[in-house]
Amino acid sequence: MDDNVLEQVYQERLEERIISYLASCQSISLEQAMETYYSSELAEKIHSGVEGIQYLDYKVLVQILLDTELHLNKQ
Repeated sequence: MDDNVLEQVYQERLEERIISYLASCQSISLEQAMETYYSSELAEKIHSGVEGIQYLDYKVLVQILLDTELHLNKQ
């Protein structure tokens, strides 16, 4: 496997963990958590690899999501 494939697999697993943890923390369905995550600025930053944010722990990333994108909590 080359580095790009490994990075893609890592990112997919990270997103799975973020969505699952977000659903658990917010007591929402996985579908709602997916919609919340994928409509967030955080998802774009992770996808783009902005400042290496994708290497933070998924629990930290969920907390960042909840802290910085309060409008998403209201869904």
